[in-house]
Amino acid sequence: MDQFKVIEVTPQNVREETLFCVKDIKNPGFKCKQQWFEKRYEEGLRMKILKGADGKMIGFIEYIPAINAWRPIEAENFMFVHCITVYSKKDRNKGCGSLLIDEVEKDAKREGLAGVCVMSSKGVWIADKSIFENNGFKEVDSRGRFELLSKKWDTAVPDPVLIDWTMQQSKYQGWNLIYTDQCPWHEKSVAALLNTAMDCDIDLKIKKLVTAQAAQNGPSGYGVFGLLHDGKLLEDHYLSATRFRNILKKELQLSK
Repeated sequence: MDQFKVIEVTPQNVREETLFCVKDIKNPGFKCKQQWFEKRYEEGLRMKILKGADGKMIGFIEYIPAINAWRPIEAENFMFVHCITVYSKKDRNKGCGSLLIDEVEKDAKREGLAGVCVMSSKGVWIADKSIFENNGFKEVDSRGRFELLSKKWDTAVPDPVLIDWTMQQSKYQGWNLIYTDQCPWHEKSVAALLNTAMDCDIDLKIKKLVTAQAAQNGPSGYGVFGLLHDGKLLEDHYLSATRFRNILKKELQLSK
């Protein structure tokens, strides 16, 4: 693994190292994510970028003590992985993902935590569980398209569990979009959806969740994004304006 180098992103070097998913520091999404990152850094959030010998970014991982996780979980004494990505397919069979996961495990042990957990899915915007299972994680809970996996070294500590996000959905009547700055692409999506809603004469209520507790008790399994209509979750991840238009057409037809 000498050909790889792990860089820890900090509030001091974030503009130099960037945030991996968005590298243009002039991008509005970068500024939102940077501000979010710096606040969460004080709560234990860590981001590490994997680089090759040529200095190019290969992948990254973002994680935080689970009590401050921005996903609907209960996992006292665990570290939680928000995101993991190895960008290029040619790098995915070289142990890059395992190297990043090992970074999380070392930090969790250093902080005296009982283990590491993560949400996975075969759907979009979240990692497949296979990389974690290959590193000794086991599925401990599931709901909808999401699985919760855990690897613990203190067997006396209870397994993490998912919070039932469907219990919150009835609160969102009409058209609602909830989001956070945990993903730097949300700001772009929110602007596109709001403009589309205005074009279609739809009253789209926008709500930004600004605490981990709000995300943990939100209406979406993904935690940090959700499009709802009359108490029904329509999408739980980043949307384009085109996709939103198609959803509007379908929902409006159903309401006739």
